[in-house]
Amino acid sequence: MNSFLSYVLLGLSLSAPIGPVNAAQLDKGIRGGFLHAWFVGLGALSADLVYMLLVYFGVVHFLNTPFMKTFLWLFGFFVLTYIGIDSLKQAGKIPEGEMRGSEPLRKSFLSGFLMSVSNPLSILFWLGIYGSVLAQASANVRAQDLIINSSAIIVGLLLWDFTMAGFASVFRKLLTNRILVLISVLSGVSLIGFGLYFGYQAAVLLAQRL
Repeated sequence: MNSFLSYVLLGLSLSAPIGPVNAAQLDKGIRGGFLHAWFVGLGALSADLVYMLLVYFGVVHFLNTPFMKTFLWLFGFFVLTYIGIDSLKQAGKIPEGEMRGSEPLRKSFLSGFLMSVSNPLSILFWLGIYGSVLAQASANVRAQDLIINSSAIIVGLLLWDFTMAGFASVFRKLLTNRILVLISVLSGVSLIGFGLYFGYQAAVLLAQRL
């Protein structure tokens, strides 16, 4: 039980650092409510599950090649910059009261998935973190340990996504519209900032290859 809880905490700690997904969840929660924020997190979680499977099957080493890393940095740059600019455009269109945005939930899910799957840091994250989980499971020669520990990490990720979605929706109810617009603008600027960082990393890798 202690081992399970420790991996739940690991999942929480992996999600907690401020990053593009958290910024997008905050923005979506303010503009669309709980479900939109949660679906951003579920999209990101789906990308995490993809990387966990890639680590398990050893395919992630291909994604860690210079060419693929450059491609992912560039893809992440375009995705985050686009979503950030869109967030700034929509910042002043926060519905009043209990009204919810008309944006379909699948769009929120897709934005979360693309932000996470196009982040090369996710590859390094899961290669190191989940790689160590696999190593421990193989050392104990118990396949059930791998299933239990993997499930615990996923539970931690889900708990954080649920918490962030609830936090964003509470913000929406308690704060004034002007403050909500300001938070939405800051979230958009943050996403653009992450996008520019991704673009810089892509430029560095391209310069090294020339």
